[in-house]
Amino acid sequence: MAIVYLSLGSNIGDRVGYIQQATNMLGANSFINIVAASSFYESEPCQMVSDNWFVNAVIQITTTLTPELLLAECQRIETLLGRKHDNDSKEYKDRTIDIDILFYNSLIMKTEFLTIPHKSVHLRAFTLVPMLEIAQDFVHPVFGKTIEELYDELENPESICLYGTRIETGDLEF
Repeated sequence: MAIVYLSLGSNIGDRVGYIQQATNMLGANSFINIVAASSFYESEPCQMVSDNWFVNAVIQITTTLTPELLLAECQRIETLLGRKHDNDSKEYKDRTIDIDILFYNSLIMKTEFLTIPHKSVHLRAFTLVPMLEIAQDFVHPVFGKTIEELYDELENPESICLYGTRIETGDLEF
């Protein structure tokens, strides 16, 4: 059974609702068990032009799915929730839901479609801060540092773009 951390984000429509729906859909898969979920965080869009702020959360799951099958399930849920995938564009766009695999056990892999650990997880406070809530001692398999240490090394973690603010809409229910 693999221990996996997923990042969920939404910046259009009912942002919290999309994250809750995605979490429920993941939990409905008989090969996935949701173990823990962070609070919701609101953050300014980064590396894209948009007026729509994101709501982000991180969940911990256990699964018997391979990384490739888990990616397929995440993309299936994104599509069901209205995400438009444009494989030709390299630009980030507004989305109803984005589900990224941050970590899969301590696996290190890179294929054409999937990189684990996520290539930017150590640079993004909007993924590190929610992970601090549920897995501050998890060790990044490439850098050999805990989530807490990676957060402490961020140059400007209070930047609104990087961090955002915790929003009081309740925690994810699963």
